[in-house]
Amino acid sequence: MKAKATLKQIAKELNVSVSTVSKALNDSPEISEMTKIKIKEYAKLKNYKPNIIGLNLKNRKTKTIGVIIPNILNSFFAKVFSGIEKVADKKGYNVIMCISNESLEKEAHTLEMLSNGTIDGFILSVSEEAQKLHEYNHFKEIINDGTPIVMFDRIAEGVDCDKVIVDDFDSALNSTQRLIDLGCKNIALFSSIDNLSVGKLRAEGYLKALENNNITINPNLILRTDSEDDLNEKIEKILDSDTIDGIFALEESDSVAALKFGLKKGNKIPEELSIIGFADGILASRRLSPSLTTVSQHGIEIGEVAAKLLIERLESKEEHLPYETVVIKTKLKERESTRKL
Repeated sequence: MKAKATLKQIAKELNVSVSTVSKALNDSPEISEMTKIKIKEYAKLKNYKPNIIGLNLKNRKTKTIGVIIPNILNSFFAKVFSGIEKVADKKGYNVIMCISNESLEKEAHTLEMLSNGTIDGFILSVSEEAQKLHEYNHFKEIINDGTPIVMFDRIAEGVDCDKVIVDDFDSALNSTQRLIDLGCKNIALFSSIDNLSVGKLRAEGYLKALENNNITINPNLILRTDSEDDLNEKIEKILDSDTIDGIFALEESDSVAALKFGLKKGNKIPEELSIIGFADGILASRRLSPSLTTVSQHGIEIGEVAAKLLIERLESKEEHLPYETVVIKTKLKERESTRKL
């Protein structure tokens, strides 16, 4: 059986946009008769058959949003998805969630698969591999073809779209400053996300706080890695260090590793060692002892804002609505892992 062509394949072969193909096949007056005939004949030749969603793009909406998250096990992404679904449901939209598993190839394939008439727009956080390779053309192609994208948390610089981020640099600076105010003089940095944009920004905030307080940077206390395994390996090498009295951890798993490190060393927490970490789940607050002082990223709020931005764009009658970058402020939730002033 001959394979059916897709709108995107036809557009690529004829060197036109997906929107042009859709409008031509739907007899839109915006397209010239000559172009319509050319596209229709080619579509027939290639066995194109419209599905029940049909030739949608601008004339017919699916009322469905595609959400792509990098990691289903991360509680932060679960909270963001919860926020997206809450707003989408209220506005009458369905949500399809896919997982990139930090893979550029899977991310690009999912975008291509769903953008062919299945969804109206995407909300996503960029995969680790895409950020590592700085490969963002797959996003640009989807946007150029008429499907809007809202990025959250991990974003792609240079891609024009709506974005929702947290104040990563300022949060890290303020958290490190809090440790300094508590009397910590030798503050270690634990990061397993140094290959991600958020990891780099948080590390820069930590370094800036040390600089602001004239604290000499000790490279032996800065563990910047790309994975949990790498971080745990480096932690083993500093176990014998007696100088650490504070730890700033850049992700939930890093925060847990910091607590384990302190307990393994026999430190009294928080009397001898204070810990602050980025974490948005119940693991840090309820299931660990002592409970962790955390930087809360407000995942549900991020999801709500991202969904509102996308739906506003989908329902706007304005052709060239300006793109927005919304910054969500984090909040330091102090618990048992930090000393009291």
